[in-house]
Amino acid sequence: MSDQPQSQEPRIQKVHNDDGGAYSMEVEGAARPAVLTWKARGENGEIRVVDHTFTPPEARGKGIAAKLVEAIVADAREEGFRIAPQCPYVVHKFGKNPEWEDIRAPIPR
Repeated sequence: MSDQPQSQEPRIQKVHNDDGGAYSMEVEGAARPAVLTWKARGENGEIRVVDHTFTPPEARGKGIAAKLVEAIVADAREEGFRIAPQCPYVVHKFGKNPEWEDIRAPIPR
């Protein structure tokens, strides 16, 4: 048995409405949470345009934004929507993960 406390992964909170939504995660020691925002597009909102990610400066480089992107990718697979990456960070992550191409959508006009 270890006397070390178990480190719990911060929980990702999801908020959405008809027009869009966000994934966010509280960051220990930061005044603001990390966040990924998206807008619903397409006839039935089947495309989510991911337009912004933010990680507090004191928490950058720890993979927090990547966890938010991975969460929306997992939801896209489970719920059947596609992602149109607009945020440069998300475009970069899609470029590094060719296995996500099946859920990638072009930016709707």
